[in-house]
Amino acid sequence: MDTRFLGIAELTEVPSVAVVVDVMRAFTVAAWAFARGAEKIVLAESLDAALELKGRHPDWVALKDGSPAPGFDAVNSPGMLRSTDLGGRTVVQKTTAGTVGALAVKEASLVLCAGFVVAEATAQCLRTRGCDGVTFVVTGEDGRADEDLACAQYIARRAADAATDAAEFLRRAGESRAAGELADGVRQGVHPDDVELCLELDRFPFAMVAALEDSLMVLRPHEVPSLTDAAPI
Repeated sequence: MDTRFLGIAELTEVPSVAVVVDVMRAFTVAAWAFARGAEKIVLAESLDAALELKGRHPDWVALKDGSPAPGFDAVNSPGMLRSTDLGGRTVVQKTTAGTVGALAVKEASLVLCAGFVVAEATAQCLRTRGCDGVTFVVTGEDGRADEDLACAQYIARRAADAATDAAEFLRRAGESRAAGELADGVRQGVHPDDVELCLELDRFPFAMVAALEDSLMVLRPHEVPSLTDAAPI
């Protein structure tokens, strides 16, 4: 499998297959939203767009980075979201990096959104679909976020070699700038368990596929058959 690891700004053409990685915290949060019963997640282009969607659909759950803000129901924290009942709900998500990266490749034939919590399911999805070329979009820090790059490299290796050990990749992520900022309270809207939850390998037995639906980029869980009994939720 031919792989490329690019930052959002380095995307000069539409890839055929894209894996958009945001470990801390957008796609860890997205996975938890699905685990808590969300039907789908609409990836918003801006905060105003998220609020406009919320205004048209008052029953949708609007979620953003940082501290709470008027009009938004939740913040981008897995520790906070894990106790929320989202059964059958639609979530609107806008974050600094993850949602931006997914929207940047919205024309790709296959878009997977990932973090460590869905790493194996994502790798298996790539294997079963026989993807020859994959572009991994490293969303954080202009493509230099080590937690995202480590996760992307791990998924790429798992897609090619099921024997790959995760320990070194998780260590890099745990020592990343983002992990330090979350642990030290530099970022807002943080739960004390956020870093630990973002580093929980293969917590969920599904991949997450994003696709255009009526002009909106919509993220949905994609069950991987051999993993459906892999991890309790």
